[in-house]
Amino acid sequence: MSKKKSSEIKFSVTLDENNVPENIIWEAMDGKEKSESKSVFISIWDANENNTLKIDLWTKEMNVDDMKRFFHQTLLSMSDTLKRATGEDKMANDMKDFCHHFAEKLNLLEK
Repeated sequence: MSKKKSSEIKFSVTLDENNVPENIIWEAMDGKEKSESKSVFISIWDANENNTLKIDLWTKEMNVDDMKRFFHQTLLSMSDTLKRATGEDKMANDMKDFCHHFAEKLNLLEK
């Protein structure tokens, strides 16, 4: 019989008087890691509702260029996850093509 294990990932968000994030701290209990972030996108699958719950937060300190890179890297990561989780290689490759187009249009490619 395998021994079950649990893990916890915690986000602490400090808000200003207008409920705009000022500070985001994430902490992974397993790796005993704690770090500050300027943006976080969380997607949660609600199996009861057959729907995705989203939490997208960014601080006032997150600049637009970093946000563009964050989107690009998130999309690339999603294409890798799609391939790994579903075996949909062709669609994952199509997503990567879009990511290249996205990066090109936003001048994110290194020259």
